[in-house]
Amino acid sequence: MNMISIALYQPDIPQNAGNILRLAACLGLTAHVVGPAGFDISDRSLRRAGMDYLQIVEIVRHVDWNGFAAWRAANGGRLVLLTTRGATAYTDFAFTDDDILLFGRESAGVPDTVHQAADARLIIPMRPGLRSLNVASTAAMVAGEALRQTGGFAA
Repeated sequence: MNMISIALYQPDIPQNAGNILRLAACLGLTAHVVGPAGFDISDRSLRRAGMDYLQIVEIVRHVDWNGFAAWRAANGGRLVLLTTRGATAYTDFAFTDDDILLFGRESAGVPDTVHQAADARLIIPMRPGLRSLNVASTAAMVAGEALRQTGGFAA
């Protein structure tokens, strides 16, 4: 059985990345980090937010977007981008167990080329006039819904 995974596109803030890696560890998800990051992506810089959970999470590091795209071409998986430019609410989307949930940079999201490469573009509905949620909060909400829909919590 495949499993939902999380991908971080060029993360900017080590505390958010560490939090998301901790989330992945707790939920049994693989985490992909697509570089280059806006900080030293070593375990040492992530340790504060990720704590000892970094020892148990499977982290796949990709040098850049092309490396991640090549990995995905070889391994499959539907790319599901969370973006403020999405049209479908994540709660209205039918997740599958091979989905890769992609989260962009805190400062800039993802470039158009990455946006266009996504198989689906989802949004979290929010009150008008507000820009976005914290990326770690977004990851928790969407991963939880994806796992609920695909029976990922049953294990």
